Amino acid sequence: MEEAELGELADSIREHGLLQPLVVTPIAPDAAGGRPRYRLIAGERRWQAAKIAGLVRAPVVVREVTPRELLELALVENVQRADLNPLEMAAAYQQLAQEFGLTQEQIGRRVGKSRFAVANTLRLLHLPAAVQQAVLDGLLSEGHARAILGLADPEAQRRLAVQVVEGGLSVRQTEEQVRRLQVPPEGAPPAPGRPGRPPDADVVRLEDGFRQALGTRVSLTHSRKGGRLTIFYYDDEQLQALYERLAGDEPG
Repeated sequence: MEEAELGELADSIREHGLLQPLVVTPIAPDAAGGRPRYRLIAGERRWQAAKIAGLVRAPVVVREVTPRELLELALVENVQRADLNPLEMAAAYQQLAQEFGLTQEQIGRRVGKSRFAVANTLRLLHLPAAVQQAVLDGLLSEGHARAILGLADPEAQRRLAVQVVEGGLSVRQTEEQVRRLQVPPEGAPPAPGRPGRPPDADVVRLEDGFRQALGTRVSLTHSRKGGRLTIFYYDDEQLQALYERLAGDEPG
C-alpha cells in the first residue's frame, strides 16, 4: 500500500470518520480466553488508515461465510484496489469467472464496473505474451493495449506494440495506426462499394467516426434513397461487446 494514499485516507477518516464499515467473519475463539475472534475479509486499506488516524473503534459488519465465499470476497477486495495493473485486474476477473462461475454482469456488480468495462479488460488476456509483458512493465497503458486489440493478427499486434513503445505513440496515435493497418481476416466478406468511383468525403468521415466509436472496421454505402452500414467483428466476444455498446444491455 502506498503510504501517501493511506495518509490521505487517514486524513479523511479523521475528518469524516470511517463511512464504510469493515467486513469480518468469525473464526475459532482463542483457546486461552475464549474470546470471539474475527478475520478481516474486506476493508484492509480502511483498517490500516483507521489505525493511522488513531481510531480505537471502527464499525464492522459480521458475515458468516463459507471458505469459498471468503476467497471470492478477498478476490473482489483485491480487484477494487486502486494500484492494480490492468492485466492483474483481467486475471482476477478471469478467476472470478472460472473458479466461481460468475458472469461478466455479476463480476461488474461486485467490483463496481459496467459489464462492458469488464469485457474490455478481459480482452487484454488475448494479447500476445510480449504485448502483455509490456503492459505489466508499464510500457503500454490499458488504452494502448485495447487499441492494439483492433488488429486481428498476433504478429501485427506485436509489431505495433514495439512501434508504440519505441516511437512513444499516444493512445490516439495508436488508434490511428490501427485504422491504417486494419484489414479483414482471411475469408471475411469484402467491403461493399462501387468499383471505379472514388469514395465520398462525407462517407469517409462518417466511416472514420464509426470506426473510432466502435473500435472495429466499418463500411458505409450511401445514396439518396438510403444506404447500408456494415460492421465487422472477428470473434464472439467482440460481437457481444458491440451488442452491448449498441443495444445497451446483455444479450439473453
